[in-house]
Amino acid sequence: MPPIKDQFRIPPFLVFFLIHKTQFVVGALSFQRSLAKLSGHDAWMAVIITGTIVHILIWMVYKILDKAKGDLIQIHQYTFGKWVGGLLSIFFIGFYVLECIFVLRSYIEIIQVWMFPLMKTWTFAFVFLLSAYYIVSNGFRTVTGICFVGVVLPLYVLLTFLVPLEFSNFRNLLPVWDTSMKNLGHSVIDMGFQFLGFTQLFLYYPFIQKPETSQKWAHYGNLFSSVIYLFILLVTLVYFKQEHLLKTTWPTLTLWKIIEFPFVERFEFIGIISWSIIVLPIICLDAWVTSRIVKQLFKVKQRKAVVIFLLVCLIGCSLLKDSESLQTVNNVTSYIINTIYIYIPFLFVVYHIRYKVRERA
Repeated sequence: MPPIKDQFRIPPFLVFFLIHKTQFVVGALSFQRSLAKLSGHDAWMAVIITGTIVHILIWMVYKILDKAKGDLIQIHQYTFGKWVGGLLSIFFIGFYVLECIFVLRSYIEIIQVWMFPLMKTWTFAFVFLLSAYYIVSNGFRTVTGICFVGVVLPLYVLLTFLVPLEFSNFRNLLPVWDTSMKNLGHSVIDMGFQFLGFTQLFLYYPFIQKPETSQKWAHYGNLFSSVIYLFILLVTLVYFKQEHLLKTTWPTLTLWKIIEFPFVERFEFIGIISWSIIVLPIICLDAWVTSRIVKQLFKVKQRKAVVIFLLVCLIGCSLLKDSESLQTVNNVTSYIINTIYIYIPFLFVVYHIRYKVRERA
């Protein structure tokens, strides 16, 4: 692969926004319910444990990338050979396609349930994906820019979580450690769905200026995601009673319902609209990394690959007619995510063994 020119690269500090943006998407509106169902009021422990595990995995990813000086496709081919490595890279294509479909369709479902029940899925998806094409077709720096915007502009939303504290009962967090290790482990696995976006680092690493210096920013991004998830979860746990929380599909939106202003009656509508700025960057980044893999493997122009990716996502979103079909995609995606969490340490070990064997040879 020819070296990336400097004008196409980004400063190392922007990795903070890329990492955080891929970890904080539509799941932040509903993750509290599933964690509370598994671990009750001790669910906050799962966020801390998951964030710590991801820090270790980010360190592994950088250890691989700093040695390889390439991207995921080259690492796979170097470690497993051309054909097996190519199949593993195709696996990641499938994962990013499923992730994009699930994220976009989940967001559309929220809009249909809370705001526009008669809205057609394909019309909103088409407009959204058309916007993504415009951004991705302008290159990786533009995609990074929209990720920056997607982090900075919606920051005001975090202030809204201070409002429910007025009606909260902090005794809801007691007694501490009231759950089993088994349930806590399942909560960590469930929370892993929210944090996996860091794997895209495997693809955009060559587009970072002095990429080896960007590791601290990747850790800062993951830490920021962990703190935000922990904050939102704690606010939710002290506001809701357990039996109420388990019956609430989107706890974050329910929290927003108590916010009132003289000029707006339903603040959750503003929150849902603001969330489009959060969802769009992950669609763009998924489109970019997937088209990058297709370009490297099949020698297809990246713009054509982006069009194919977005068309597949449009068809996928249109085929998911109800919550049951969306839940099926969620289950499949969760299974793939669990596999990737195991695969990264496996790749770390195999790559370094391969590297040492070739060095000695």
